[in-house]
Amino acid sequence: MPVYEYCCPECGLKFELLRPMSQVNEDASCPRCNNGAKRVLSSFAAFSRGAGGESAPVGGGSECSTCSASTCASCH
Repeated sequence: MPVYEYCCPECGLKFELLRPMSQVNEDASCPRCNNGAKRVLSSFAAFSRGAGGESAPVGGGSECSTCSASTCASCH
């Protein structure tokens, strides 16, 4: 079953639910306020291995050369 992301228009909570594909177009009940929440588009990250075996983000990522998987010296 896929994981879908939802956002509640009443309280603003963003949450995920594991649901069958047959329920893809159904609203979900917000776990905070129980109002109907709409499904939102999910973002994702993709990584590849470089020649030296290092992991590197694929497309659309930051070009910051000082960042690594656990630290970010100049961005934050």
